[in-house]
Amino acid sequence: MISAPQERVPHRLIITLCTVGATLMQALDQTIANVALPYMQGSLSATYDEITWVLTSYITAAAIMTAPVGWLASRFGRKYLFITCLIGFTGTSMMCGAAQSLSQMVAFRLLQGMFGAALVPLSQSTMMDIYPPEQRGKAMAIWGVGVMVGPILGPTLGGYLTEMYNWRYVFYINLPFGILATLGLAFFMPRSFGNFNLRFDWIGFGVLSLGIGGLQMMLDRGQDQDWFTSTEVIAEAVLGGLGVYLFVVHMITAKKPFIPVLLFKDRNFTAGLVLMAATGTILVSSSSLMAPWLQNLANYPVEMAGLIMAPRGIGTMTAMMTGGRLSNKMDPRKLMAAGILMLSWSMWEMTTWTPDIAQWTIVMTIIVQGAGLGFVFLPLQVLAFATLPPQYRTDGASLFSLFRNIGAAVGVSVTSAMLAHNTQVLHESIGASVTPFNRALQGGGAVSRAWNPMHVHGAAVIDQIVNQQAQIIAYIDDYWMMIISTLPSLLLLLLLRRPKLTSAPIEAHAAMD
Repeated sequence: MISAPQERVPHRLIITLCTVGATLMQALDQTIANVALPYMQGSLSATYDEITWVLTSYITAAAIMTAPVGWLASRFGRKYLFITCLIGFTGTSMMCGAAQSLSQMVAFRLLQGMFGAALVPLSQSTMMDIYPPEQRGKAMAIWGVGVMVGPILGPTLGGYLTEMYNWRYVFYINLPFGILATLGLAFFMPRSFGNFNLRFDWIGFGVLSLGIGGLQMMLDRGQDQDWFTSTEVIAEAVLGGLGVYLFVVHMITAKKPFIPVLLFKDRNFTAGLVLMAATGTILVSSSSLMAPWLQNLANYPVEMAGLIMAPRGIGTMTAMMTGGRLSNKMDPRKLMAAGILMLSWSMWEMTTWTPDIAQWTIVMTIIVQGAGLGFVFLPLQVLAFATLPPQYRTDGASLFSLFRNIGAAVGVSVTSAMLAHNTQVLHESIGASVTPFNRALQGGGAVSRAWNPMHVHGAAVIDQIVNQQAQIIAYIDDYWMMIISTLPSLLLLLLLRRPKLTSAPIEAHAAMD
């Protein structure tokens, strides 16, 4: 590890730019591909629920590999791990851009998520080391810029690159930033030394990976394989449940478990984990639903879709800046309650959307949604870590990131599966009214002739209209589901104890990314 913080670290500005750049790259890749998904879907010959694997594979791999980051940094040295992950992340980004099939894309995104998982925790800890204690508040504010700017730039930059070039450039854009960050850290980051005597809890890590991977595969493959009528889905569910069970047993009984069981004795931290997972379910799924809605239903061009989604990040950034100040002066639980209500209101407003809704209404709604996320996440850091012993904060930050990523992966999988299933069911239900007895199809008017199902053109027009209406209702069902999963989070606030008010600046944890 790097030695104790120094008053003057040589080339501190260059190291800061490189670490913030690494954070920005990782944050960008969580959202930059969202607006390009419809284009990737056609290029890779995938269905809508299949193309969401591009998102869930990355999130799942990042979730699995987040937990061992602390051990890997201690074992091999932070500098060498940081550089290795940057090289791997940049290389796999190029592989994603060159993918020729869905299976290749998913495999490369898995690798990208594995390398990207360490970038945010390592960049945060590096910033803490190169700045003295009295400047760490400023350092965390600088580091937080990368975390917050990523979601803002992601959809807009992704839309621009897709429109001006093609979707592959949303991955190729990482190449120059990756090279510059790698060279900067290689030459200027202080050297770190690893402890090669450390032993890794392979059993704990193995069963945790089995649990997360099995359950995620069940969610991703369930829609295609007709859920539990499929032997494959049953096997994935059994393996996932077995992995989670063995991990819990191992954590309780092992002498040196992968994750210290004492973490869960802190009520604030445990309730915070559940709240992070619950809120994380809409963190990525809401934007992954928004991109195809804007492009496929509302018929916005891809670059315009990206611009419309950008204000969500602006709302998040503004709320986090405001919430950071208010959390020192008032009860953070009130801010979180306001954030949860804002999230729920935005989803309720989206249940009324149709393709002809005004653009300003969309923008205002997603600004409120982004602000709700900001008011939840930053005060959550204060509450969850307020009573946690200092020796457990590193493990706690990794566990927070793990639960956030699991919640995001589950949210994307469930919403995409519901959307595909409900669209099919509603298409059949609405299509049942297309009969010779329907008055709209009778008579000799121009409308009835254009919609005549006996002709190829008429049948295609009717099918398009029915499919559009089915998708509109299916999206509404998804938004109702997200409201139902968000509102109960208010009850978790009752379990959180209010921390002592302080005038000290809030230091963000790795779980914020």
